[in-house]
Amino acid sequence: MRGTMAESELWAKGVFPARFIERLAQRGAIIAPPFDADQAQPASLDLRLGDVAYRIRASFLPGPGHKVAERIETLKLHELDLGGGAVLERGCVYLVPLQESLKLPPSVSAGANPKSSTGRLDVFTRVIGDRTRGFDTLPAGYEGQLYLEISPRTFPVRVRRGSRLSQMRFRVGETRLSVAEHRTLHNAETLVFDPNEEVGEGVALSIDLVGEGRNGLIGFRSKRHTAVIDMDLKDTLDVLDYWEPLVNRGEAQFILDPDEFYILVSRESVHVPPNYAAEMVPFDPLVGEFRVHYAGFFDPGFGHSAAGGTGSRAVLEVRSREVPFLLGHGQTIGRLIYERLAEPPDRLYGAGLGSNYQAQGLKLSKHFRAFTA
Repeated sequence: MRGTMAESELWAKGVFPARFIERLAQRGAIIAPPFDADQAQPASLDLRLGDVAYRIRASFLPGPGHKVAERIETLKLHELDLGGGAVLERGCVYLVPLQESLKLPPSVSAGANPKSSTGRLDVFTRVIGDRTRGFDTLPAGYEGQLYLEISPRTFPVRVRRGSRLSQMRFRVGETRLSVAEHRTLHNAETLVFDPNEEVGEGVALSIDLVGEGRNGLIGFRSKRHTAVIDMDLKDTLDVLDYWEPLVNRGEAQFILDPDEFYILVSRESVHVPPNYAAEMVPFDPLVGEFRVHYAGFFDPGFGHSAAGGTGSRAVLEVRSREVPFLLGHGQTIGRLIYERLAEPPDRLYGAGLGSNYQAQGLKLSKHFRAFTA
């Protein structure tokens, strides 16, 4: 590559597709051991746990004057060796140095979110960087180590060096579509099938509490005091050992209990066209006192017919706040915001990648065997 090439020629405005992410690594902007074969996703990078987990007394942000390592020394209770695997207990807070660190170009910023399988187990994760003021956000030009805060809320989980619980997106400039651009894209590509609301500031999603085609199954409520879940094993667990199925009993409404964790599903099917990515707004106080969707990234090709989708439901990780909250069928519960990619992607979600949630309906995480109501 020419040393005099302008940065604008290397890093076009938009969310980076996989080949841009791989280019970042080749140029030393992502410092890490060689990537796993499937680590670079269509518009995100899976992040890998390092060698040790620190059990800490409290979550924190380092702030502009401190490195994370300095805070660890004052807050850590004990250390866990992740070389052979270790159990992270529910209700505890852990901090793990990641294998990836960053030395970003001046125009490139990054953001992180839990992977879908992480969120669907109610494992709360946030990426922290040195001298940062916010979680899951690394400013343009960030240089330093990355750490993952992990707090299992419902199930104890087993992780090890190399486990991938979180994912990162890289972008240049303002990438979100305007209201007019969302509407234009929907008219051209159909972002949402059978919309409950007009497309505007993103795609509004509502809740399905009927369960048509699923024998009335509307979701799952987690059980307490279960066995450990290994984060790296697929299709090994029986659903009923960990979840209570929820069935529509004719009212098409449901009360969320405080401090309970639910897996529910959107009434609409959504579509992320190949040249775009999307992100679910995790909590909107205008629609209710609850949080939906810990894992907010939707990769290009999600629900895309050429990638085996033709519309996919959004599975929702839902946790109420301090009070019980009544949900009704068709009630708006979140919003999907679309972003433009820097260049067309060279791979799509689902298309030959072994993606776990393409063409999904109501689906638990990849750790569980198929369930029929």
